[in-house]
Amino acid sequence: MNYRNLVLFAAGGSAAMMIGAFGFQYLGEMAPCKLCIWQRYPHVAAILIGALAWLTSLRFLSALGAIAALTTAGIGAYHTGVERGWWEGPTTCTSGSVSDMSAGDLMAQIMSAPLVRCDEVPWEMFGLSMASWNMLASIAFAAIWILALKQR
Repeated sequence: MNYRNLVLFAAGGSAAMMIGAFGFQYLGEMAPCKLCIWQRYPHVAAILIGALAWLTSLRFLSALGAIAALTTAGIGAYHTGVERGWWEGPTTCTSGSVSDMSAGDLMAQIMSAPLVRCDEVPWEMFGLSMASWNMLASIAFAAIWILALKQR
């Protein structure tokens, strides 16, 4: 497979992930949490990098595409850990500990909490959440970006 096809495939994978995310959001009525939104930014970057790399065939852009894919994979891994309770997520999107809070502080936290929590799994397939699937797919996209980097 040549450089431009690999770039198209890697960036197209990120585009497919974004289409899927928007499909879940708007057709499936599953609002994204904060970490879900964070996972989208590197995909958008990979799409833009892919378009530029496809047009210019500049080799270093493939490295940037791989970095973008690995970034969203890392966020997906972190989000998976938050969902599974392996570690706490950002205090703005998970429940956290309330043992040392006063009633007023607890009420303030409840009132400022987002509608969608990062530590709940809204959908899964074969035991993996959307964050987990994003991580796995993004690792594959990073490998394709690296193949493109070596190709040219």
